[in-house]
Amino acid sequence: MDRAPGISVRLKLTLSYAGFLMVAGALLLSVVWLFLLRYVPAEAIATLSGFVPGRDDLIRAFVPAVAWALLFLLVLGLAGGWFLAGRMLAPLRRITRATRRAATGSLSHRIELEGRRDEFRELADSFDAMLAQLEAHLDEQRRFAANASHELRTPLAISQTLLEVARDDPQHDAAALLERLQAVNTRAIELTEALLLLSRADQQSFAREPVDLSLLAEQAAETLLPLAEQRGIALDAAGEVAVAHGSPALLLQLTTNLVHNAIVHNLPDGGTVLVTTSSRPGAAVLMVENTGDPLDAALVGTLTEPFRRGGERLRSDRAGVGLGLAIVKSIVRAHGGTLDLAARDGGGLRVVVTLPTAP
Repeated sequence: MDRAPGISVRLKLTLSYAGFLMVAGALLLSVVWLFLLRYVPAEAIATLSGFVPGRDDLIRAFVPAVAWALLFLLVLGLAGGWFLAGRMLAPLRRITRATRRAATGSLSHRIELEGRRDEFRELADSFDAMLAQLEAHLDEQRRFAANASHELRTPLAISQTLLEVARDDPQHDAAALLERLQAVNTRAIELTEALLLLSRADQQSFAREPVDLSLLAEQAAETLLPLAEQRGIALDAAGEVAVAHGSPALLLQLTTNLVHNAIVHNLPDGGTVLVTTSSRPGAAVLMVENTGDPLDAALVGTLTEPFRRGGERLRSDRAGVGLGLAIVKSIVRAHGGTLDLAARDGGGLRVVVTLPTAP
């Protein structure tokens, strides 16, 4: 909002310093008048050695000195106040310059205010931390938007190609065309829903309530049991009651994503998936383990990035929208929990989600 220009904070502080100094000087001179001059006789007194000046004589000599003293205090207060105010406001000017640079889109600049920790140092450090988070979040959004646009372009391009081929081929198989278009459309819908869910988790726009992770694990296992049986994978869910504090819908999505990921990225036949829950002081733990191919530690660290599918896109039965673990990571972060991924000895992946309980 535009405001009318006013005097600067430095000038206000300067006037405050000078005014305080003038008031202090005036009070000191008033003390001299009240407690010294009032005891002096008004008229001069003659003595054997001469005359003792009276109160009137002292006042006539005192007033010019007082005027010069107050003038000196005024000049000293203005000059010293201007200098001190400039020194005090120097960190604030650095913060202002950094704020203006950030407003133009330059988030890489840091204040890096030196000196001991005081109010300005705490403000500068907090601002630097905010800039770092904004820069990281913006970079993540740009990377995610680029990946998402690429992934969404693929099913749309496939649909367009199928329609062009069908238009140019009068003898095309309409049933096969509809089936392929339905599959492509289903993939596009799944990807869009995953993107919306990921955005909702990042914005933390949900209500929180106590949620038993053991019930969610059983529900996810029951839902995905037909998929596991179809692929010849043994699915088992067990564990104790583990009550977390969060969104039931999002935590169910988290559990389902982990179990589905464990089923899809598993051995082609004879693999296992184990889902367990446990409780710790102040935390509820969900662990999902699955067998599978040996995983490199460097690869495991990238699995939570959007549109990563275990480093392979060769097998169509492993294809997904590539957002399963990315959604899990966002949901865990939105709930203030931790997500740990580790490669299992002999192959496969172990995922441990730790969520805080109700405060």
